[in-house]
Amino acid sequence: MKVGPLKTTAFVFARGGSKGLPNKNLIQMSGKPLIAWAIEKALEVQRIDRVIVSTDSVDIANVAKSYGAEVPFIRPSELATDESPEWKSWQHALSFVRESSGKYPDCFVSIPPTSPLRETVDIDNCLDEYLQGKCDAVVSVTESRRNPCFNLVTKDISGRISLVSKPSEKVARRQDAPVTFDLTTVCYVANPEFVMKFDSLFQGNVHGVLVPTERSIDIDTMLDFEICQLLLDRKLKQND
Repeated sequence: MKVGPLKTTAFVFARGGSKGLPNKNLIQMSGKPLIAWAIEKALEVQRIDRVIVSTDSVDIANVAKSYGAEVPFIRPSELATDESPEWKSWQHALSFVRESSGKYPDCFVSIPPTSPLRETVDIDNCLDEYLQGKCDAVVSVTESRRNPCFNLVTKDISGRISLVSKPSEKVARRQDAPVTFDLTTVCYVANPEFVMKFDSLFQGNVHGVLVPTERSIDIDTMLDFEICQLLLDRKLKQND
């Protein structure tokens, strides 16, 4: 039996379709389907009581079960399109848990399959931040390589280029710009009541946990996949 002060359920949300990289969640990476890396990391976290996969794909469901996850429902197709907000899938999954068990879990965790380089410590750090009780949700972040106050620009209808975010004071060097962060898909932790009450993540008090860049790559394209594959193979070789 896993131990912890709260009942924590981790979800892996994995659609069958993907325009950027077809059949992404089942693509083989270092000998395992991509989704397997997320499931296995979730199962390694001692404070997680259940690992549930939400998918619209029977193939993904079968693979998920073979790696130890629960798949107690198939996600409705209207929640699995390219236009479907994942937040709605979060709410659907939590509603299922409440209807089947009588209550929400104390703690909701989302572990997307697209960040296979995460470590269990990254999930634990997000849980630690959430359990301090000072926020509605926790996201994983990494320091931005580009800063909107210095080298991110936009183009208007006339073709004029301008900074996305103009600093209040003159910034001559990137090092002088305010520190910014990129959201990652390593881990999300949230209060289930908050998820069910609101329509988006940043309607609440959200904290961030820093994850090293080398563990935060999000696979969306074949280039992302190839970079992750190289880094993962190198890590596995070092651990042999």
